[in-house]
Amino acid sequence: MNALNLPFETDSMLAGLKPWVECESPTFDAAAVDRMMDLAAYDLAAAGAEIERIPGRMGYGGSVRARFPHRDQGKPGVLISGHLDTVHPIGTLETNPWRVEHGRCYGPGIQDMKGGNYVCLEAIRQLALAGIETALPVTVLFTPDEEVGTPSTRELIEMEARKNKYVLVPEPARADGGAVTGRYAIARFNVRTFGKPSHAGWALKDGRSAIAAMAKKILDIEAMTTDDCTFSVGVVHAGQWVNCVSSSCNAEVLSMAKRQEDLDHGVERMLALSGEENGVTVEVTRGVTRPVWEPDEGTMAVYETARSIASELGFGLTHDSAGGGSDGNFTGALGIPTLDSIGVRGAGLHTLDEHIEIDSLVERAQLAAGLLTRLK
Repeated sequence: MNALNLPFETDSMLAGLKPWVECESPTFDAAAVDRMMDLAAYDLAAAGAEIERIPGRMGYGGSVRARFPHRDQGKPGVLISGHLDTVHPIGTLETNPWRVEHGRCYGPGIQDMKGGNYVCLEAIRQLALAGIETALPVTVLFTPDEEVGTPSTRELIEMEARKNKYVLVPEPARADGGAVTGRYAIARFNVRTFGKPSHAGWALKDGRSAIAAMAKKILDIEAMTTDDCTFSVGVVHAGQWVNCVSSSCNAEVLSMAKRQEDLDHGVERMLALSGEENGVTVEVTRGVTRPVWEPDEGTMAVYETARSIASELGFGLTHDSAGGGSDGNFTGALGIPTLDSIGVRGAGLHTLDEHIEIDSLVERAQLAAGLLTRLK
């Protein structure tokens, strides 16, 4: 049987994917992520893999590494790298429950990126059932912290990637269904302001508000955005009592650039914001960073293989570099041929409208099966 003609069934894939989506797994809830890893580990084992559970660290959940049997086991092969954490807190299912409507399937994390991960697992399972051996050994690595920049598993991903010839990342497909062959550089920052507390009623003038200083600083930071390097503030925490002038405020900043040199300049500008203004101290520290990934000959060769397979399946597969980081930043920057965003089509990722297009399940499973049998 040809790998592109495997008997993928949409209904059975939806049935298998549903428990994954209904197992909510926000990054900061390590126990919830570990429950999701349990589900994935069982399904990977049932598909024939040898499972290794890797303990979490830094307060995050653990990882799952699955190696599938192959006559060349131990030799460089294909790494499928995905994350099972989501941005959605426990309880999101109440407002965006699993449901199938008008050719779409909804649920938290279904597009980013449980759908793509499950599709790749189903491709491997169907290949095994049909007795079709992949061209190279296949390893699947699922990690717990991509949504916060992969602070605890970057080394794990990079070391596993170095053992392999190719990396496939089933992140969501681009808006036109295309793949990603490069990603922008990304840096995160922690900004803190330290003011002077006082009673907000009878001694307001004696205080120095950390919140007010942060509000001004946020406007300064976002005003630094240019076409070459963007800055956005996505998290702010401060205050506990409305009758107290705030003495501290914390914010998190994301910066993204198409070129590494532009990001490096952006880092310099952010760090230069540290200092003291009007009795309030501003402290900026650098967080996790994703290096720029620029497509090279190896990555483009993998893309051409995927494009050829897509053509045989009856759809076009475009490619481009993309904003928004992924663990493909790490593997691609290492020079390992990497093809990203070959996961399901859909929209609304990171929102309460997150969904996939149901007809992309079979399409992307066929694409994954084709890649696993043709990458040599």
